[in-house]
Amino acid sequence: MVENISFRVMTLEDLEAILKIEHSSFPNPWSRTAFYNEVVNNHFATYLLLEIEGVVIGYCGIWVIIDEAHITNIAILPEYRGNNYGGALFRKAIDEARRLGAKTMTLEVRLSNHVAQNLYRKFGFENGGIRKNYYTDNGEDALVMWVNL
Repeated sequence: MVENISFRVMTLEDLEAILKIEHSSFPNPWSRTAFYNEVVNNHFATYLLLEIEGVVIGYCGIWVIIDEAHITNIAILPEYRGNNYGGALFRKAIDEARRLGAKTMTLEVRLSNHVAQNLYRKFGFENGGIRKNYYTDNGEDALVMWVNL
């Protein structure tokens, strides 16, 4: 892993970089409008960026409502995957959720995404249930995972 990584909160100026990551990571990417609304209108949302030498290579969205945090999405540019950047970003997201007062954290992950599930388990997440037909691109179920912070 490169030592000179940094984290910061997303701004509107980061939309292009986020959309590049989003489109390279998900079959049904969020729209520019969706991210715009997260930054401008959703007061529960915080989007953390992971940068290497000033280049945004990953992001993670967190909603903190009262004392519960929800990971909305997390992604790393494909060419940077497999180097523990996702873990570093996820660790930072957990720290940020705690800082914002969260006592628990939850997320949904595709049943087929064992790489992500293994990452989340390393941080203490446990299976919480199944959301049937959660993903609109193929109707795949989502595994709901939880952790006490």
